[in-house]
Amino acid sequence: MQKEMTTVTEEAFHEGLEGVVAAESSICLIDGKNSRLMYRGYDIHELAAGSTFEETAYLLLCGKLPSKKELAVFCEQLASERAVPEGLLKFIATFPKGVHPMAALRSAVSVLAFYDSEAEDKSVEANFRKAVRLIAKTPTLVAAFERLRSGAQPVEPKRDASWSASKNFLMMMKGKEGTAVEDKMLDKYLILLAEHDLNASTFASRIAASTTSDIYSAIAAGVGTLKGDLHGSANTRTMESLLAIGDVSKVETFVDQALAAKKKLMGFGHRVYKGPDPRAADLKEMARTLAASNAAQAKWYAISEKLEKTVWERKKLNCNVDFYSASVLYTLGVPVDLFTPLFAMSRMAGWTAHVLEQYQNNRLIRPVSHYTGSGPRPYVSIQDRS
Repeated sequence: MQKEMTTVTEEAFHEGLEGVVAAESSICLIDGKNSRLMYRGYDIHELAAGSTFEETAYLLLCGKLPSKKELAVFCEQLASERAVPEGLLKFIATFPKGVHPMAALRSAVSVLAFYDSEAEDKSVEANFRKAVRLIAKTPTLVAAFERLRSGAQPVEPKRDASWSASKNFLMMMKGKEGTAVEDKMLDKYLILLAEHDLNASTFASRIAASTTSDIYSAIAAGVGTLKGDLHGSANTRTMESLLAIGDVSKVETFVDQALAAKKKLMGFGHRVYKGPDPRAADLKEMARTLAASNAAQAKWYAISEKLEKTVWERKKLNCNVDFYSASVLYTLGVPVDLFTPLFAMSRMAGWTAHVLEQYQNNRLIRPVSHYTGSGPRPYVSIQDRS
């Protein structure tokens, strides 16, 4: 028997690339030890408190906060690009019943390229315009998919620059305007999830971009990666847990049974943060605000708060960004299986910023593997094999 070859390289192996520095980036800083998150040097708490999604998207794309004039121009650009081609809407309408919303979004993002005359133009200017289009059109795509699968007609986006992405989306999804509180909470959600360094989907987008493939292909790679249960759907699974609990009085039993069965408690722990996820506190306050404004849905915040307390008492685990975002989105009226597409709506700003950065100083991303297969062995013709 041939001796198994355990390694043929001197490189250290890091399972899941954990701790490996794979790029230099000026976009995002995660200080996991001290539970800090910064976009372009700005603390996430300050951005959530004072910024808007549009301003934050400009910051991520351009590297600085905009002046009033720059923000007005950027909002006009976004507003002018919100509409989706009629042919693409007809294509979405043909999707089979029950199709996964992220599969639908992945396909829709890819097909967007067919309608973009600049799809293969790789100039800096054209790529920036395409980034703006992707940020502007993604909420329209997600809302249109939800309407069409529900048997309703899509609602056209407002092309008025005074309408934010959050306000537009709630109107397009529900067919009526959201409240001022709802608009503000969704806007904060979009800010908080817009960027998070080299997470799996962002890294996938940068890998595709590093081949000098077009921006639509790179973003489609990101959307497909976010679809995975170990990445983008944790808030969906968290909401499923809240729905399964159903009442505050059942929280402790749920936790004890889950721990006894060694089941993962969704919305807790984080691979990067050693302490609390810095976004979780903002989302908890948002969930509290929404509960106070919507008595019919207030129980989801109450269950979440009790669940957070119980898990801490039992396991000393902090909740992460997904935990309170579940009750935030559910109280906003977002269907549970649409949570991940809303994540994509937000992260589109970060993805496109990273793709543009990759193009600026590109080198093909091509790591090596740690070989664990057989050692050298001779080829034996098929008639001589046992």
